Amino acid sequence: MKINTAEFVISNSDVSKCPLERIPEYAFIGRSNVGKSSLINMLTNHKNLAKTSGKPGKTQLINHFKINNNWFLVDLPGYGYARVSKKTKEVFQQFITDYFEKREQLVCAFVLIDIRHEAQEIDLEFINYLGEIEVPFCIVFTKADKIAKTKIEAHVAAYRKKLLANNWEEMPQHFVTSATETTGKDSVLQFIDQVNQDVFKNLNEF
Repeated sequence: MKINTAEFVISNSDVSKCPLERIPEYAFIGRSNVGKSSLINMLTNHKNLAKTSGKPGKTQLINHFKINNNWFLVDLPGYGYARVSKKTKEVFQQFITDYFEKREQLVCAFVLIDIRHEAQEIDLEFINYLGEIEVPFCIVFTKADKIAKTKIEAHVAAYRKKLLANNWEEMPQHFVTSATETTGKDSVLQFIDQVNQDVFKNLNEF
């Protein structure tokens, strides 16, 4: 897939105010500082489509970007903020939960994981949550340029082992990416393109 247009549409914290268009949506979410904004900018060929920051928790709203006029990329707040109040965390958690449980246009979530680290409990909890509510998702390992290429496969294998130990029958579909080196870009976009084709073939069911 080639991305020709990418435009910001709306930011809000109320799922009922999200765009009404019946086109596929792909949500990107992960822990704070996982490299989400950099990944989104890399995928869309825009340097500043999503705001990047060294401070965790920069994204605090549901952000909709229309891609090629026929699908939405949704930039969601990270889970597990380290520097916001408990009350603020609860608000974020509620509208994130509302989005995943109520948004009918959502066809797939991309859960971003920093490949440099061992499996974090909060990531596993979120993955299990998506499984429980039956939201299709993929895992996107980020920052692959930050570790030796010889270690990438071992880190993915360790994550697979952890998921299998958490009662998953198999490793969910996953991608290894680097926003700096554009690693994984074609694979992620090809996956989205294939899902879009399947969705548009079954418009009456969507």
